Amino acid sequence: MQYRKNRNGEPVSLLGYGCMRFTKKGNSIDYDKAEKEVMRAVGLGVNYLDTAYVYPGSEEVVGKIVERNKIRDRVNIATKLPQYLVRRREQIDRYFDEELARLRTDHIDYYLMHMFTDISEWTKLQGFGIEEWIRSKKESGQIRNIGFSFHGNSEMFLRILDAYDWDFCQIQYNYLDEHSQAGRTGLQRAEEKGIPVVIMEPLRGGKLVNLLPDECKTLIRDYGKQKKDRNWTPAEWSFRWLMSQSGVTCVLSGMNSLEMVEENCRIASESKVGEFTPEDFGLIEKIVAGINRKMKIGCTGCAYCMPCPKGVDIPGIFRCYNRMYTENRFAGFWEFYQTLALRSDPPFSSQCVGCGKCEQHCPQALPIRKYLKTADRALRPYPVRGVLAVVRKFMFH
Repeated sequence: MQYRKNRNGEPVSLLGYGCMRFTKKGNSIDYDKAEKEVMRAVGLGVNYLDTAYVYPGSEEVVGKIVERNKIRDRVNIATKLPQYLVRRREQIDRYFDEELARLRTDHIDYYLMHMFTDISEWTKLQGFGIEEWIRSKKESGQIRNIGFSFHGNSEMFLRILDAYDWDFCQIQYNYLDEHSQAGRTGLQRAEEKGIPVVIMEPLRGGKLVNLLPDECKTLIRDYGKQKKDRNWTPAEWSFRWLMSQSGVTCVLSGMNSLEMVEENCRIASESKVGEFTPEDFGLIEKIVAGINRKMKIGCTGCAYCMPCPKGVDIPGIFRCYNRMYTENRFAGFWEFYQTLALRSDPPFSSQCVGCGKCEQHCPQALPIRKYLKTADRALRPYPVRGVLAVVRKFMFH
């Protein structure tokens, strides 16, 4: 296992164990299976276990595994404050204390503000005295490193990154999301600031393996035949693309088989920073192009159409709409509600006034105004709009 460093120079395994996707037995986690898999990973050098308050049963299982096998001094536990549930200052303490109890520990090594999408969420926590709270917890040793996980656009990520002296952050990043969410822009800014970055969704929830178009699978197979030292699986290409980047500190994987644990640990032991050749990057570009050919709207995410004078996030909306077709409808909905719909300044298509400025700058000459209406009908069907309005009122009023 290779290790990269946190801000204090302490080693963090290049592969982290994502504990959200433990195998279920009935309605609960299969503890015996999860224990075998986690302990095999720890035996192979994994020292970063990622869980969260809202992952059903996960914190309890992680705590039991760590305590029962007496490995607390061998692993870093990462968990998260459900900031979206916080309405009063005392709730912060209640959630944190409950997490300590679930995890059977007296400290959290890596504590995150869970799922930021907008700077307003951090501002809300500041109003509850979160900075003083963090300072006291770090002074007492109950929190060793403080960070945040993020779903949103690059601009918002940079604002949050600069809003506090973070010890680390966690972003969704993979070769398909290179220029969306925090993206390469966010990764590079964090690296410039010396902030370690933990990666989630390296395989897009398995989509970069299970839902790859056949033409992309053929490209990977043929490339491996030509270059014997690149005879990698689709999953290995995804992991190595990430691990070759110096700004990546730890890549999370929701492993749920011993075979997966051993394979991913092998990859994390062999990958090297800068190992990708121009030909390797060319293959990734072809794979992305193959995936994108299934898109409904030929938006490349270049953002030449931005900023919209009315605040519409044109590339973001088209990305979510396209995901309904490159993956499935739920994936597109989920992306939309994670990254756009619950921002304090809604970037909805309905705000478009038809000025046409965006179309004047679009390199693909897309009929953006027409497509915005189509995407809005798909992403915000009428029955959903009322529910969304209630949720937004609860969050921002």
